[in-house]
Amino acid sequence: MRKGSERPLWHVQLGCFVVIAAAVYIHLTNGEFDMTVSEVLRTLLRIHPQPDHDMVLFEFRLPRIVIAALVGFGLGIAGAVIQGVTRNGLADPGILGINAGAGAAIVLFMFFFQGNVIRTGWTAIMMMPLFGLIGGLAAAALIYFFAWQNGRLDPQRLVLTGIAIGSGFGAFTMFLSLQMNAKDFEMATVWLTGSIWNANWVYIASMLPWFIVLVPVLMRRAPLLDVFQLEESSVKGLGVRVEREKSLFLLSSIGLVSACVSVSGSIGFVGLLAPHIAKRLVGLRHRRVMSVCGLIGMMMVIVSDLIAKTVFSPAELPVGIVISIVGVPYFVYLLFKAKA
Repeated sequence: MRKGSERPLWHVQLGCFVVIAAAVYIHLTNGEFDMTVSEVLRTLLRIHPQPDHDMVLFEFRLPRIVIAALVGFGLGIAGAVIQGVTRNGLADPGILGINAGAGAAIVLFMFFFQGNVIRTGWTAIMMMPLFGLIGGLAAAALIYFFAWQNGRLDPQRLVLTGIAIGSGFGAFTMFLSLQMNAKDFEMATVWLTGSIWNANWVYIASMLPWFIVLVPVLMRRAPLLDVFQLEESSVKGLGVRVEREKSLFLLSSIGLVSACVSVSGSIGFVGLLAPHIAKRLVGLRHRRVMSVCGLIGMMMVIVSDLIAKTVFSPAELPVGIVISIVGVPYFVYLLFKAKA
């Protein structure tokens, strides 16, 4: 990458914050129940609060915005880590089947609770990311098993194996969904397309421990991803415990993805697009890339959710479909670019 293509980090971060702030402003003030800026501020600052304003902001809009931000942030960082570890620009939690594995495990969890997760209490909500982690790890183990060739992880086999594993978990998920009653099947189907319409503060609480623990681990070790871009023999020559570090990176990113999938369903392409955009903006150093990836992912999900909520009102699209409208053409472009 040319030196001139690197922009100052704070310029890019400021631009992302401006877009996010604008999207949050529109999100808070627009919808089926419009609110003025003064009404939003009075409600947030508890100046003569009104019950209907409290309900709209604190029960619907704010949880939805916070979950969109956390999901985008987590998927963006996880995508940068997975691409860095595999040295494959086409790698992504969704394309590699990790989303599908985590989603299958969570649907299995939902199947046993039969749609009563919220009424079952905090313990059940906190267990959902754990089930997602188990499913994500199962998918990752299968991908490693089939993509490992001649003592190394083959990038092309990785993508093809990930697609196959994802399809298998998707079929298993559909089979489970068909065993549910009509109401639970509808809920599972909407959730699997990537939707945060059912956001609430309990879901946010279930995600936070994973982010508090795993994000600092990944950010602190980000420079190692720069080293992983060298040949593996060179990396070992530098004294890096390659397999141990790769496992730590992958386990941490799978944990983040599982926490995101547990509350939003399978939202694809965020982990694919965010690293590519970040690298074009701030260069190839992963400490810079990962911080920007989180903000770009956050921006993508918040803006996409705003589009899903307002453009087709009163109907509402799942946010995963809105992101896929952009993500699928870009993925095809990357495939042709890689082939060339």
